[in-house]
Amino acid sequence: MKRHLNIAVRFTIVTTIVFGLAYPLVVTGLSQLIFPRQANGSLVEKNGQIIGSRLIAQGFTADKYFHPRPSAAGAGYDPTSSGGSNLGPTNKQLVDRVKQDVAKLQEENPGTPIPTDMVTTSGSGLDPEISPASAEFQIARVAKARGISGDALRAVVARHTAARQLGVLGEARVNVLELNLDLDENYPAK
Repeated sequence: MKRHLNIAVRFTIVTTIVFGLAYPLVVTGLSQLIFPRQANGSLVEKNGQIIGSRLIAQGFTADKYFHPRPSAAGAGYDPTSSGGSNLGPTNKQLVDRVKQDVAKLQEENPGTPIPTDMVTTSGSGLDPEISPASAEFQIARVAKARGISGDALRAVVARHTAARQLGVLGEARVNVLELNLDLDENYPAK
């Protein structure tokens, strides 16, 4: 019995050192060496100040900005409350929210089909990207608020549209924070 206890204690100590200390230090060190920007949260800086992360959505509501997907994370885009709403497709609360969002978007762009990601939340509630169709849907509103042509705005959206990874993984997407920062810098609202 004493021998088995001795083996168990030594095994616990060794695995704790290897998997609880050595492995995390090696992985953290390698990530800092190879991918420092990503390892530190892909933070976006402007004038030496951190203004967000390209990995976490932010709530843009003004007409001069492209809006992200709706969020189910806490009080809106709260990274400490990440997660989906877990509301099923027949849940009255979800149905009412989607109907309200659809009505608001139909007022904004009457007769235009509304992209699904404009009224549905992502699994985390923090998706920083929208589909190119969602960006296209918002172009008229943003162009009017900024006093620029739709074609000029489409060119900016095209610059910020990322293709599928390796040509087959995921879908084309537009990072809302980076797009809005570009607009503020090059096309300030009048």
